[in-house]
Amino acid sequence: MSLLWTSRDMIDAMDGRPLGAMPAGVTGISIDSRTVRDGEVFFAIKGDRFDGHDFASVAVANGASLLVVSESKLPALGRVTAPMIVVNDVLAALEDLGRAARDRSEAKIIAITGSVGKTSSKEMLRRALEPSGEVHASAASFNNHWGVPLTLARMPQSAAFGVFEIGMNHPGEIRPLVKMVRPHVAVITTIAAAHLGNFKNLGEIAAAKAEIMEGLAPDGRLLLNRDNEKYAWLKKRASELGLKQVQSFGENPKADYRLLNCKLHPDCSTITARIGGDDVAVKIGAPGRHLVQNALAVLGAVKLVGADLAKAVHALAGISAEKGRGARHRLRADGGSFVLIDESYNANPVSMRAALELLRDTPVGLSGRRIAVLGDMLEMGSFSERVHRELAGPVREAKVDLVCLAGPEMQALKAELGSDIETICRDDADGLAEYLKTSLRDGDVVMIKSSLGIGFGRIVKALLDKYPALTDSSTQD
Repeated sequence: MSLLWTSRDMIDAMDGRPLGAMPAGVTGISIDSRTVRDGEVFFAIKGDRFDGHDFASVAVANGASLLVVSESKLPALGRVTAPMIVVNDVLAALEDLGRAARDRSEAKIIAITGSVGKTSSKEMLRRALEPSGEVHASAASFNNHWGVPLTLARMPQSAAFGVFEIGMNHPGEIRPLVKMVRPHVAVITTIAAAHLGNFKNLGEIAAAKAEIMEGLAPDGRLLLNRDNEKYAWLKKRASELGLKQVQSFGENPKADYRLLNCKLHPDCSTITARIGGDDVAVKIGAPGRHLVQNALAVLGAVKLVGADLAKAVHALAGISAEKGRGARHRLRADGGSFVLIDESYNANPVSMRAALELLRDTPVGLSGRRIAVLGDMLEMGSFSERVHRELAGPVREAKVDLVCLAGPEMQALKAELGSDIETICRDDADGLAEYLKTSLRDGDVVMIKSSLGIGFGRIVKALLDKYPALTDSSTQD
């Protein structure tokens, strides 16, 4: 395997001090001692709960050929015999290496932020760009203060395209990250009530997301959702920052990348869109109206970086929904089968509505039911009771037959639903899992959705363990 970094280049980029016999270089970068591979460098980052220095020997045992460690922690590493690069601050060193990766790269760089749709748009863009050249993209949702520099530092010099997801929970978090990434194209998928408890209103969320504009490369291009209520404000903010190349996507007749028509199907969507003056027919391999909007942004970004649009359109037919973000499983039960929709990764009011629409649009069997398994949406602050109560309308519109709830905030939804729809409540995810394991029948469609911290992924696992798969229809979103 070719080297990602030579040791000398790493030492120079991080202003580090070599200790021991340096290897020629490393083939990869890890911050997790459990998953580090042979020939990789392990950065001993100190996190909120764990200090990587405590796991340095584990990293070496698992194959790390080089360690990056803090000067202050060196005395405690006396028994670790692997070569090291010693720095003042390990996370800062990773950031420096990320900047060096950006400096040496000739790739076209795209950065994506937004209240919802970041990860699915990133994965769609990765797939759409692959026919046009080597693509480097964030793993999973590596979009925070350590995920972004790690993704940058892992970018090979040979990459033709780099796709970066940038997230935030509070104001000021995007700004330093995007200044590392320095994208040629920045995409804001949408502005919505996510992390609302950390902001006074939607305007403050828009201002935080707009920080992505501040790191654009010279002559960089901004791509905005023209259908979003904060479009005009974002366009004005771009003008204040002197950005001259601002384009948009959406159904709005003035959108540069415009949806002309759309047909939603249980397992995919088909659309016609006007992309840069060309009308293109697109099949999106995973279902959901929210993915249609994301696809417009993706095709716009493809056009802006000069990749092959026709190949990108063809590639979108092959996308699928990933674990926790719409992955589908058909499982055997009651002499037949039921469909499990795994939306357990995260939840906010917008994504909750999108998941309920997916449930609505999925056909049930002859005696089947639509079952919504819903847990609390976290980080809603003083807005929490209201936004949970307001889910009653989307639940009714989705023609849900049975609602299964857990979490204290979901009591507001229970009260709002009243006796309209059969409702089951349990204290936590494990309680709902036990109920569902004995209650599902042929023809049911079960959609599981909550914020990650509520642990509804355990419900998905329990059902997958209990019921055998009829077909492996797990997908990637």
